[in-house]
Amino acid sequence: VGSAPEQEHGSCLDRVKHTSMISNPAELYLALGSLQPLKMHCDSCALVTSSGHLIGSGRGEEIDQTECVIRMNDAPTRSYRKDVGQKTSLRVIAHSSMQRILRNHNELLNTSQDTVFIFWGPSNYMRRDGKGLVYNNLRVMNQVLPRLKVYIISRQKMQQFDELFKRETGKDRRISNSWLSTGWFTMTIALELCDRINVYGMVAPEFCKEPHHLPVPYHYYEPAGPDECTMYISHERGRRGSHHRFITEKRVFAKWARTFDIRFYQPDWSPAPAPGNRTAGALPS
Repeated sequence: VGSAPEQEHGSCLDRVKHTSMISNPAELYLALGSLQPLKMHCDSCALVTSSGHLIGSGRGEEIDQTECVIRMNDAPTRSYRKDVGQKTSLRVIAHSSMQRILRNHNELLNTSQDTVFIFWGPSNYMRRDGKGLVYNNLRVMNQVLPRLKVYIISRQKMQQFDELFKRETGKDRRISNSWLSTGWFTMTIALELCDRINVYGMVAPEFCKEPHHLPVPYHYYEPAGPDECTMYISHERGRRGSHHRFITEKRVFAKWARTFDIRFYQPDWSPAPAPGNRTAGALPS
């Protein structure tokens, strides 16, 4: 049993972990068309990021041996199997990746693995009255590929993600001009669906401050693309317009890893114990 602060934090996140059990379907991940809530549970999950840290890692076989493998946006596996594996149980996709997904549909929208796809986006893109651009694209996609397991995040559920960000960081997403990243959605969804999570390719919150940190591309499949730390720092410091707060999010993930069974690989790291909490790391009982 953790100390009082750890228990309090755990109770907050227990609400996150058990969101899938809420009886009101409006607050869940809804199947396109039927609007039935997603029913999915995994004992162990591999959450594979899109980071350049995975290049040359040779982690593919290890990842594929996990019960459920979670990927993000349009991150491919073909040509990268040795490092990232080829199995995909769940893919979480941002509205902004929709066109890239459609362009690579032969690989990314393959039905052979029975993959679940969860799409997220602002409410004006996901509205179901004929005016939601992304929702309309999803309907057409589902008509062409009816066997796809396509889910959307309801408006109420999107508000829960915002509330969680504010509760964990003290920052209002809108006031601080912050866009939640696909990583935020994916980690939170993984907490709800998985008992154990192995995260591949996610650096520690302070990694980019290290003077001799390894420079890697932001995406493993775009080796000539922007540097990961440059991207993280520019977004974290950005004030004009909306930005992802990658480093802030990673601090939250590290905090969650002290309470729940989350482990980080490639690079391998463990969160520092919470100040004044000698029992950090113990799962709540």
